[in-house]
Amino acid sequence: MNIPKSNNPRIVIIGGGFAGVSLVKQFANKKVQVVLLDKRNYHTFQPLLYQVSSSGLEPDSIAYPLRKIIKKHDNIFFRLAEVSTIDSNINQINTDIGALTFDYLVIATGTKTNYFGNQAIKNHSMPMKTVPQALDIRSLILQNFEKATIAKSLDEREALLNFVIVGGGPTGVELAGAIAELKNHILPKDYHDLNSKDMQIHLLEGGPKLLPPMSDHASKKALEFLIKLGVIVHCNTFVKDYDGLVVSTNTDLILETETLIWAAGVTGNPVQGLDANALVEKANRYRVNNYNQVEGYPNIFALGDIALMETEAYPKGHPQVAQPAIQQGKLLGKNLMKLIEGKPLKKFKYRDKGSMATIGRNKAVVDLKAYKFSGFFAWFIWMFVHLMSLVGFRNRIVVLFNWVYNYINFDKAARLIIRPFKKVN
Repeated sequence: MNIPKSNNPRIVIIGGGFAGVSLVKQFANKKVQVVLLDKRNYHTFQPLLYQVSSSGLEPDSIAYPLRKIIKKHDNIFFRLAEVSTIDSNINQINTDIGALTFDYLVIATGTKTNYFGNQAIKNHSMPMKTVPQALDIRSLILQNFEKATIAKSLDEREALLNFVIVGGGPTGVELAGAIAELKNHILPKDYHDLNSKDMQIHLLEGGPKLLPPMSDHASKKALEFLIKLGVIVHCNTFVKDYDGLVVSTNTDLILETETLIWAAGVTGNPVQGLDANALVEKANRYRVNNYNQVEGYPNIFALGDIALMETEAYPKGHPQVAQPAIQQGKLLGKNLMKLIEGKPLKKFKYRDKGSMATIGRNKAVVDLKAYKFSGFFAWFIWMFVHLMSLVGFRNRIVVLFNWVYNYINFDKAARLIIRPFKKVN
């Protein structure tokens, strides 16, 4: 890997997501050698992926080069690599570009899409966990619009214009609202020969309400907003099968669609090599103590979505969202320096800053400890928080400009089929 030798302890971090980036910043110019590994050379701001997939933003406005984050720090190195295994006996990781030894290892590999063992859904549905996947969805939506203009039958046109989103969490709700705005504001302007009434957006949620982690107030308001936008919501409904055209469910509901977007859940993305007892099999997350140490491995740590820290307040682990990952990364950076210096470590305690989701223009829900908001004020809070959370000043300016432009013009400027998507049946 061409990492120089150093007399300082080597800390290897796998993953450049929220946890990895939060952690690596803590070691700037410290007496350690840090190696950050990721299979992509950029950090993705995942909460705004749905805006890329619905033509609201270009991908470069929510992605940030990892090398740019560490460019001023001579003790921190980045390598574009995919880690295959960990050999804890010799403190070594194996990757597609070679092996690397470590003194301390931090696993921050996040999650991957959970298809719950359904191979047909995996083969035919559209996931949305990465920038390339979001771009595929964007291309497919726009390609469907184009194909619908030349469809030979009404059934074919309706299948192209029907969009089914599975999962009523924040990702599914936000994406449904964004696609509804495409229907309401873009389709009538760009496609005069299509009837927007022929386009349907179905949101399927397996539980009894939308936004399960949030309050009943947020759930009811989200449902109300989606219905106003024209989204057809089906609760207590889960997908049994999808062959690329027909969706069958646990109810009598059968839907014909060329596009099924899977936002129904995630599972941990562990690295092979550690003892099976360290992994909670059902969740695919590493069991960690209050210092984020993986069970049975004093010099190996796990952060964020891949870490399952059981506490009294969170017996099933912290929610797999950005804030726990960011907070764990900040504390672990301090704790690793204390560990190296022989000082006592500080236990992690999660500070819940609330949760939120947007359902389109002027529509959002926000849950704080003492207050709950919905509507325009909640939408403004959502925009401010997400804008300030983006990595890089340029990204904030670009996103703000796009949002202002979209708001004034009822437009989504990024509706470009740059890389046509071809479904594999």
